[in-house]
Amino acid sequence: MNELGEIRKGTEVGYKGNYRYIWAACEECGKERWVRLFHGKAISPMCRSCSKRIGPKSGKWKKGRKIQDGYVNIFATCVDGFFRSMANKNGYIREHRLVVAKHLNRCLLPWEVVHHINGIKDDNRLENLKLLPNVGSHNTMIEKHLKKQERMIKQLSKQLQELKNEIRLLRWENKQLKGASDSADMVYNKAIDAARGVI
Repeated sequence: MNELGEIRKGTEVGYKGNYRYIWAACEECGKERWVRLFHGKAISPMCRSCSKRIGPKSGKWKKGRKIQDGYVNIFATCVDGFFRSMANKNGYIREHRLVVAKHLNRCLLPWEVVHHINGIKDDNRLENLKLLPNVGSHNTMIEKHLKKQERMIKQLSKQLQELKNEIRLLRWENKQLKGASDSADMVYNKAIDAARGVI
């Protein structure tokens, strides 16, 4: 019988290769098995059957939330049964769609689009979300937003050019004042020297 923590070569325990293995117990179910070592630690703390579990029974469970492409996704088992029909093939629902659906008290249709007003994909407050009837209207809204940003960029570019011109003028004036100051110092010093020579 093997003891927990016992380490052997793979060929000694029936595996191919020269990897080292440790006799370890699964953290979830307690099943003992040989696990390959990597940097002195077991590769997986769980057995295969426990690591394949999904949902709350999984050791990788993060309260049913995961972020994908910047959007927050909620696992369907964490949601009221009424809204589970909105889940994708992996069993997740986009949180922003769920927030709007709960507010409207109905499931959203597949072609309905929920737009983030401030553009931040994980800001799923109701006041930041807007329901649009289809992708076309969403694209139109994005185009309007882009045109507005282009106008702002042009305006800011104009202001930047004006500020650059003002800086250039101030530098020129500074040089003129510095030159006038230097010549005034020279006149003052000559006057002092002349006064000393007279006395």
